Amino acid sequence: MTPLLPPRPLDPLLVSLQLTDSAFPSGLYTLSQGLEGFAQEGAVTAEGLGELLADLLRHGVGPSDSTALALAHEAAGRADWDAVTEVDLRLRAAKLSRESRASAVRTGRQVLDLAGEVFPSETVRAYAAAVARGDAPGNLAVVSGVVQAGLGVPRRQAVAADLFACCAAFAGAALRLGLTDHRRAQVLLRHAAPVLESVTDEALRRELPDLGGCVLTADALAGRHERAEARLFAN
Repeated sequence: MTPLLPPRPLDPLLVSLQLTDSAFPSGLYTLSQGLEGFAQEGAVTAEGLGELLADLLRHGVGPSDSTALALAHEAAGRADWDAVTEVDLRLRAAKLSRESRASAVRTGRQVLDLAGEVFPSETVRAYAAAVARGDAPGNLAVVSGVVQAGLGVPRRQAVAADLFACCAAFAGAALRLGLTDHRRAQVLLRHAAPVLESVTDEALRRELPDLGGCVLTADALAGRHERAEARLFAN
């Protein structure tokens, strides 16, 4: 068992930076956040990347994953595992496409397994046991909330860091799909900051019955994407 490290003042920031680093083996590099489906249908151009990202954040990621992360973080902070599990189950039900459900659980369980070694805490151990028993699916957003709560990362910072990881994955996918270059990808990320901030604040205000979110075009294209003959990304 990996021993717990003594807490240090910069730990919350360092945990967020490590979790959102593209080198962290969470599997995020396999996800385009739905962008590949849009690219395959010719439904997005280089000029439209920023608008598409903002729509996905406001109407998809924000009401679903970000809200789940915020609720899971709060419940894990008071060791209410029944509440964390309820958030996890509701998030799975809110994901309409098979691809998004599968990728959220696959990456979540990967992070949970890694967290036992990289970010050990009593909080991580308790939720890993719940997932291992089959009580909870282990969606990535919920796992991220549990891990960051266990290490004292403030809830607002945890939600913002997870949203940034989503934006970085989207920009990385745009780069690999030939929709942008390295310089414009960084501009895309920077220009997403105001949306990211407002989506974070909205996620913190929602309660469990509000967890949902839907981008109909993205869900429809995800259905086509999972049956495509050639794919670079899992979602």
